[in-house]
Amino acid sequence: MSAPATSPTRTAPGGLPLIGHGLQLARNPLPFITSLRDHGSVVRIRIGPTPAYVVTDPVLTREVLVTDAAHYAKGGKIIDALRVFFGDGLATIADGDAHLRNRRLMQPMFNKAHIADRGDAMIEQVAATVGAWPEGQPREVYEDMNEVTLAAFLVALFGADLPEHLAGEFTALMPDIMKGTIRQTILPPWVTRLPLPANRAHAQRVARLRALIDQAIDHRASRASGPSPDAGATAASDAGCPHAAADREQRTGLFDTLLTAENPLTRQQLQDEAITLLTGAIETTGTTLAWTLCEITRHPHVEQRLREELATVCADRPLTYGDLEHLPYARRVLQEAIRKYGPAWLVTRTATRDLDLGGHLVPEGADVVWSPYLHQHDPGVFSDPDTFDPDRWTAENVAATRGSFLAFGDGRRKCIGENFAWAELQIILATVLRTWPSFRLTSPAPRAQAVVTVKPDRMTMEFHRKPTALTSDTSRITTEPGPDTKSSPSTG
Repeated sequence: MSAPATSPTRTAPGGLPLIGHGLQLARNPLPFITSLRDHGSVVRIRIGPTPAYVVTDPVLTREVLVTDAAHYAKGGKIIDALRVFFGDGLATIADGDAHLRNRRLMQPMFNKAHIADRGDAMIEQVAATVGAWPEGQPREVYEDMNEVTLAAFLVALFGADLPEHLAGEFTALMPDIMKGTIRQTILPPWVTRLPLPANRAHAQRVARLRALIDQAIDHRASRASGPSPDAGATAASDAGCPHAAADREQRTGLFDTLLTAENPLTRQQLQDEAITLLTGAIETTGTTLAWTLCEITRHPHVEQRLREELATVCADRPLTYGDLEHLPYARRVLQEAIRKYGPAWLVTRTATRDLDLGGHLVPEGADVVWSPYLHQHDPGVFSDPDTFDPDRWTAENVAATRGSFLAFGDGRRKCIGENFAWAELQIILATVLRTWPSFRLTSPAPRAQAVVTVKPDRMTMEFHRKPTALTSDTSRITTEPGPDTKSSPSTG
C-alpha cells in the first residue's frame, strides 16, 4: 500500500563510491546478504549508483509476493537479463493477462496425476543414466546431476520416444547454454550487446537450442495428430493388455498438453516456455541433488536411515512412482538441502509506484530484493542454520518455519513446477542410492558459490557397487565463494 513512510531506511555499511555494494556482492555475496538482517527489516543497498531495497523480514516478503503483489511487478535487473535468453517464458513474462493465460494453460502439465502418468518412464531413464556411470572413477557430481535431471525432464516434457539424436544434442548443448546465460546476467547489458566472440557463440547456441525445441515440438505434434496407420491393431492390442494404454500414456510428454490446447501458444511462445522449463529443471534440481549427495557423505547416519527406508519400501524389487509417497525421510533430506543451499539466493521485483513497505518508503521503479537464502538461514527460525538437520522437517517442527521456506517462491508467481521438482528429486536420489551401495567425496570440501543458484565450486565423488564402512567426514562446507566466483545481484 502507498502511504507516508514512518521508519528511516538504513543503508547497509561498506558501500564504495561509484560501485556501491557491488564489491561485497561479488566477493562475499552469501555472508553479505545474510548480514543485512542486522540492519533492519528493509535495508537499502547500492548496485553501482542505483539503490535497491532488500527485504529481510519474512512477513514483509509475503507482502511483496502475496498480499500486495500487484504493486511489486516481476522485473528488476535479474529478470531483465534472463528475459534475453528465456524470452517471455512463464518465469520472465510480465505480470498481466498474458501471464495468467499462460499459467492457466500450463497448470495441468504439473498436476500430480499428470506427473504420475510419466513417473515410471522417468524412473527407467534415470536408472539407465545413473547405472551407466563407471565404477570407482572420480566424477564431477554437479555435472552428473545436471545431466541426469535433464535426461529425466526430457522424457517427461517430450515423451519417452524422443529421438535419441535430439536427446543427445540437448544434453551436449545445455551446459554451455547455462554458462553463457550466467555470463549474460553478470555482465553489464552494454557488454552483452557487443560483437564479442563469447556473445556470438552464446547467440548461436541459443539459436540452435530453439531449433532443437522446434524439432521436438514437431515430433510431438506428429505423434498427437490423428490416428496412426496401425490404430486398429493398437486398439486390439489394448483390449488384450490392460497395461498397453498406460504404457502409451507414459510415452507422451507434458508438452502434449500445450500442443493440444483449445487456444494453443504460438511457436515462439512454445519455444520460450520450453527453454524456461528446461533451464529451471536443470539448474535448480541438479544443484540440490549435488549438495544432497555431498551432505549424505558427511552424515553416515543420514545415509543409513535413507537406505533403511528404501529397503523397507522396495525390498528387492525396482522402484516405482507409487513408492515416493512412502519415503518421507528422503523428502526431509531433500528439503533440508534445499533450505541450506537455496537454490536461488537473490530474486527481484520492481515497485510500480511509491510504496510503504513496513513503514519504509520504496520509490516507484526501484528494485525490491528478497532472498530465499537469507530467510532460510534466519537463526530465529532455523536454529543453528548452517547445520544439516533433516529432522527440522518432521511434522511437529515444520509449523514453526512457515513463511520462511521460500525456495519455490510464493503467491501468484510461485514456481509452477514444484510438484514435479519434488517427484524428480526423490526419483533421482532413490535411484542413486539403490544403484550404488556406496559413494564417497574425493575432492576437498566444496565451497558454495552464489551464481544463479548456490552451486558447489568443485565436487567429485567415486561410486562403488559394494558397500563400504560408513565413516564420518567432519570437514566443513564453507559458504564463502571461491576465488574464481563471479556473482552479482543480477544472478539469482
